[in-house]
Amino acid sequence: MASGSAEISIDEGYEDERDGSSIFDDSSRMSIVSSLRHYRLENNRKYHTYRDGSYWIPHDDEALRLDIIAHHLFLLTFNDKLHLAPLKDPKRVIDVGTGIGIWASDFADLNPDTDVIGTDLSPTQGVPQPPNLHFETDDACSEWVYPADHFDYVHVRLLYASIADWPAFYEECYNHLAPGGYLEHAEVSPILKSDDGSTDMDEAYHHQGRLAIEAAQKFGKQINIQPELKDMIIKAGFEDVKEVSYKWPIGEWPQDPRLKDIGRWNAHHWSQGIEPWALRLLTQYMGWTLDEVKTWTAKIRTSILNRKYHAYQPLSVVVARKPL
Repeated sequence: MASGSAEISIDEGYEDERDGSSIFDDSSRMSIVSSLRHYRLENNRKYHTYRDGSYWIPHDDEALRLDIIAHHLFLLTFNDKLHLAPLKDPKRVIDVGTGIGIWASDFADLNPDTDVIGTDLSPTQGVPQPPNLHFETDDACSEWVYPADHFDYVHVRLLYASIADWPAFYEECYNHLAPGGYLEHAEVSPILKSDDGSTDMDEAYHHQGRLAIEAAQKFGKQINIQPELKDMIIKAGFEDVKEVSYKWPIGEWPQDPRLKDIGRWNAHHWSQGIEPWALRLLTQYMGWTLDEVKTWTAKIRTSILNRKYHAYQPLSVVVARKPL
């Protein structure tokens, strides 16, 4: 696995293969049994109603399917591990922003003596679940209701554009971790990069990151949190802070087989995700029409399938310990 600073070698035969076809055919798409309970319809998509308007991604089956793809991307990146933190028999663990609960469920399965809580704004978790796991509908931006020094491990990933006050969020993490407990936070950047400058050649790729940042700012949230993770966690009082950087390619262009596999899945993630990621932010906060959003997201999907572009997302994973 290439580090976040190492340049990714390009598969020289990649651009010569067929272009413009789907990364995944229809038979590969995964289905999820819906557990939606409360929602409202916006742009023909379902959104949760708890703390209505505070989250930007729909919670219908199509959007929730993205959780499975993202989970697989992390497993590929971590060599089938669920975390990087050096945990030793944790008793209480919380997964903040658990989504469909796939990480929390896997962790609870592998650690049957650990009490695991998954929290999210939407009740979208399926059944059955391990007996040591339970889910709670909660807003991570609010004051946490758990006792101080309660958890041995706080797990957070992909909460970009979900938290209005990151220092306050990290303060909650710190206060509710037991001394010596670990925080692990993983985030990707919405700004796509390329080592060969190929993303600058494409208008859609070149502008999408800045557009996402502007729209999220109007929404009242910060979407490009990835570059600031380590510094903010240090300022929150954590010690032994370590950051591991990765590159998530978009497309099968890398020469390295594992990066090629990650790129294949991430291209699927973007192809399926770009419209639900963009809909609320662009229509509600940037004044776009639904047709304009669909036209723009179609351009992004076309860029994903263009073999001349060698885009990747920076990924940062920060592991930190609360002082003893």
